Amino acid sequence: MTETPSMQLAQRLALALPAALLAGAYISQYGFGLYPCEMCWWQRWPHFAALALALLSFFVPNKKLLVALAAGGILTSGAIGFFHAGVEYDLWEGITSCAAAPLPGDGQSALDAIMNAPLVRCDEAPWTLFGISLAGFNFLLSTLGGLTILRLLAKDKAV
Repeated sequence: MTETPSMQLAQRLALALPAALLAGAYISQYGFGLYPCEMCWWQRWPHFAALALALLSFFVPNKKLLVALAAGGILTSGAIGFFHAGVEYDLWEGITSCAAAPLPGDGQSALDAIMNAPLVRCDEAPWTLFGISLAGFNFLLSTLGGLTILRLLAKDKAV
């Protein structure tokens, strides 16, 4: 069965989008010291799943199902990002208020590492661009990307 251009694009987008968003999250964390709060981690897990599903779709015959599931993971992360952004903008209460970020091992005791770990609050955006937080950008990009993937899959007429 020949893959249509819309299926190929959906498959590539399902792989590239979570990879890019996760790369951005890790660059923000390790390159700029923007440690993730608990809800930030919640947004990463569906992207990990979407990435794995999209990657697997390159090696199995039923690509469409796996790409659709990857799109679902991307949309799930976007929904969590929407909730997190609402917490950051004080639109509603969050489920949790803070989480401690892990520190790199520098030979100190575990207790000292825990006690000296920076506290990262879920209700404060550590960085914004044009008033949009990282959670807000995840919502926008994941929702747009996930819906685009599903639209491309709907257009796919396997030849």
